[in-house]
Amino acid sequence: MADEKSTLLSFLHAQRAVVLAILDGLGEDALTTSALPSGWTPLGMVEHLGYAERHWFQEVVTGTADPVSWPDDDHEPLRTPRSPEVVFAFYREQCRRSDEIFAATPLSAPPKAPTPITADLRGVVLHMIEETARHAGHLDVARELLDGRTGLGPR
Repeated sequence: MADEKSTLLSFLHAQRAVVLAILDGLGEDALTTSALPSGWTPLGMVEHLGYAERHWFQEVVTGTADPVSWPDDDHEPLRTPRSPEVVFAFYREQCRRSDEIFAATPLSAPPKAPTPITADLRGVVLHMIEETARHAGHLDVARELLDGRTGLGPR
């Protein structure tokens, strides 16, 4: 039987895989097209998820994060001027770093940057499972509106 830590990590990995599977096969035009009135794009959502991984595991859990490789830029929320290759590489790298931090930190460890949302690593990973799943649902809807495809990704 798996322990709690490996179970939580497997749920987070599954949600990340769903995000990537939903977007698999979309070209740059579709990835950078907003399907909803709010204006966010699928690629912007992936970048947002990368920043969420960075924030919660690096800034909150460890208290520090390396700077991103691009300057702070001024663009609409959940949109990005970066290419799909850059954004997907950023997301995968942030997930990799999150996994390293998760592996090296006890579930009961308090965050270095206190937050009212959680008191330990367990709460951080639960929040990221929820955040990733929530946005996977958004991406499901966007994909259907963009090209009619549904039921994509592992379930």
